Amino acid sequence: MSLAAPAPAPQTLRAGLWMLGAVASFSSMAVAGRAVSFELDTFEIMMYRSIVGFILVLCVARLTGQIATVTTRSPGTHLVRNLCHFTGQNLWFYAITVIPLAQVFALEFTAPLWVLILSPLVLGERLTGTRALAAVIGFAGILIVARPSPETINLGTIAAAAAAIGFAGSILMTKRLTRTESLTCILFWMTLLQIGFGLACAGYDGDIALPSLTSAPWLVLIGCAGLLAHFCLTTALSLAPATLVTPVDFLRLPVIAIVGLLVYGEAVDVFVLVGAAVIFGANYLNLWRETRKSV
Repeated sequence: MSLAAPAPAPQTLRAGLWMLGAVASFSSMAVAGRAVSFELDTFEIMMYRSIVGFILVLCVARLTGQIATVTTRSPGTHLVRNLCHFTGQNLWFYAITVIPLAQVFALEFTAPLWVLILSPLVLGERLTGTRALAAVIGFAGILIVARPSPETINLGTIAAAAAAIGFAGSILMTKRLTRTESLTCILFWMTLLQIGFGLACAGYDGDIALPSLTSAPWLVLIGCAGLLAHFCLTTALSLAPATLVTPVDFLRLPVIAIVGLLVYGEAVDVFVLVGAAVIFGANYLNLWRETRKSV
């Protein structure tokens, strides 16, 4: 009688550190997105961002010898992933131009709830009590910060909430792809497909604006930060389950609240501080519990 080898424990701490890289990258992308929004529309921003990202992916892949890992065996999954992401990202870029950054990020953070609900169906992951509790606590913190009411419902809040659904779909499809595809392959198809989506959407009227010398550096930052964010996110998802990785993203809220205060003069009230503390507690609970299980 043979005993099956135990399944390897998720590398929780490493996944958490990679997600912190994603937090910093997404936050810098929000600042850069605002800087170019007065000159370019969201489709143009996404198109230029994807062009920068594609060039970077090709250069790094050739330098590291990873270009051979780019395959064409999962076209449907790549397409669904990037349709979800492209839709969510365009809605997100629109939202950051019309409502406060902290509010955008707070509404965006409903994405982990969609991941928690759909992961057992899409990925076959087990929803543990601790993970569900951490997500619920984190969402409670978001409600403390956002304090939604009929007066706050507008195109910006609707766009940010809808973006969360798109991001959840992208996260789930990314996790599925990490089972068979390399990070280089996932990022290659992400940038290439979204160049096509961006060209189609930005050029439907035959008028694509060229960036000015002022906007060009910001677009490079958006492209680099966006690519780095997805590299960090994809790496984290390859190390631990989606229901564990995504709650760490809640930390973007206090980070962006501070950025909004220092850069744009967006007031931070006591509710933001309390909500941030609740969100931090939820993340700590989740990571602590998973770390204890892997010891």
